[in-house]
Amino acid sequence: MSKIFENKSVLIGVTGGIASYKIPNLARMIVKQGGEVNVIMTENATNFITPFTFETLTKNKCIVDTFDRNFQYSVEHVALAKKSDSIIIAPATANIIGKIANGIADDMLSTTIMASTAPKIISPAMNHNMYHNPIVQDNIAKLERYGYTIIPAEHGMLANGDDGDGRMPDEKILLEYIIRSLYKKDLSGKKILVTAGATQEAIDPVRYITNHSTGKMGYAVAQESARRGAEVILISGKTNLEIPLGVKFIPVISAKDMYNAVTEHFSECDIVIKSSAVADYTPENFSSQKIKKKDGNMSIPLKRTDDIIAELGRRKKPNQFICGFSMETENMLENSRKKLISKNLDMICANSLNQKGAGFGTDTNIVTIITKSDEIQLELMDKSEVAGKILDSIISKTE
Repeated sequence: MSKIFENKSVLIGVTGGIASYKIPNLARMIVKQGGEVNVIMTENATNFITPFTFETLTKNKCIVDTFDRNFQYSVEHVALAKKSDSIIIAPATANIIGKIANGIADDMLSTTIMASTAPKIISPAMNHNMYHNPIVQDNIAKLERYGYTIIPAEHGMLANGDDGDGRMPDEKILLEYIIRSLYKKDLSGKKILVTAGATQEAIDPVRYITNHSTGKMGYAVAQESARRGAEVILISGKTNLEIPLGVKFIPVISAKDMYNAVTEHFSECDIVIKSSAVADYTPENFSSQKIKKKDGNMSIPLKRTDDIIAELGRRKKPNQFICGFSMETENMLENSRKKLISKNLDMICANSLNQKGAGFGTDTNIVTIITKSDEIQLELMDKSEVAGKILDSIISKTE
């Protein structure tokens, strides 16, 4: 589990929209990951959900009235403003957006926002026509200019039954925006290309050759890179994973597709992290019709695929950094060190299928980070944590 919420306090502002029913689950998700949550509701929000719901989930008093004399802080909005590491208003009505954009502070939520220097996230949720009202759009643009993060409203069925823009996104998306607000942006200005997943080499329209890679490691690297402020291109074979928020996603199928996509974008990137499991061999001939079963055995002639990472090593410019992956079943360190040198890589991440928790499809990994000058043996940890350690090592080598 990520430790991003450890010793962190998140303030959630809830205003009077039907989408407020999603927010208790958001609060629960943050608490489950070890974060402290405080909630401020506008009076209109209490018509949709009760403060007691949030108090039960967060174990903190939910504040509604600015002049509540029974609360432990004498000046609540200042105290919460100071202790909050991130603030999100969800759902954010046109009213609260207009207030904040124009410096109006006449209730607990708006005064707290004005008093805080924490990162602020706004998730607009309203009727389609209201959302597209030029005044509302001007207010949203104004908040963006002031450094507020605006979560784009989604298109779909609205509370009044209309189909249009103005839906608040799923809680998982809101959570990701909060997580990103807590990250140090030490990769800002960097463009990173990440490859992930397995390729599929077609035999006929029905069958193909592939491997057990699920893409989890590569997707974790892409997500961590984006959270740390990088511009990310994710080139991926087929997986069952959700595409990380904010990355440029390029789907591929075969090793040839992967080669073409990677070489097309390589020159524009500062860092390449190649964690995909690309087939070394592909069928020499493709049958346009399904190959029918016959008596006896069958042989499929195979030919070598293009060695993508070797090609990148040949093309690498002095200011580019290439990190490869090496999955081994024997002589892991020896084989990985050879690959580091022969492919002209800057770093290689070695792991072994023989180690429990480091295989395909797991949520964990055990990696040794190898460069020409040193080796770092990581313990068993969540793949998002492994991704963070890899990025830390890359930053230390490129500073």
